[in-house]
Amino acid sequence: MSCTGWVIPGGILGRALPWTESDYLALGDTAQRIELLDGGLLIGPSPSVRHQVIVGGLLVALERGCARTSRTVLPVINLRLNAVRILNPDLVVATELDFEASCVPADAVLLVGEVAAPHTAVIDRVLKPHLYAAAGIEWYLLVDQESLTVRLHQRQGGQYLERATTKRGEVLELTEPVRATIRPEDLVP
Repeated sequence: MSCTGWVIPGGILGRALPWTESDYLALGDTAQRIELLDGGLLIGPSPSVRHQVIVGGLLVALERGCARTSRTVLPVINLRLNAVRILNPDLVVATELDFEASCVPADAVLLVGEVAAPHTAVIDRVLKPHLYAAAGIEWYLLVDQESLTVRLHQRQGGQYLERATTKRGEVLELTEPVRATIRPEDLVP
């Protein structure tokens, strides 16, 4: 079935709610981005090529700093915020990993990053920051796919406060949770 161009995998429609973590994980790999949220599913289309190139650029920018501190940067991963919330951020910087686990727990994540596209803007700018902050993740990195504006937020209490905004021609120098230099124009060829 298609809804505004999004194809919903068979077996999801008509299934009783709520979804559990095991129900969600049983979906396996899908072409869409599917996330578990309080017993329901958020379903979105696969990311565009531009989106993936930007994520790749962020991974490269963060990798050197991660290697120096025994931290790991990972692209799209199952991030368990709690028993009924598993999101798939565009990237995470994590401390310790269980290589056999199906999900990375929020308490192992120091930074979470999202690349906001026009069709995900509300989710990436409002919903996900709220959920990540509530889960105790200290840093939130948000890149606007169209303008390449990079925003770094730090958690204060149950919300994020913007610490830096970087546009084309400027440089974001991260000192926490890893040392890294991000130049927006380097994120796309």
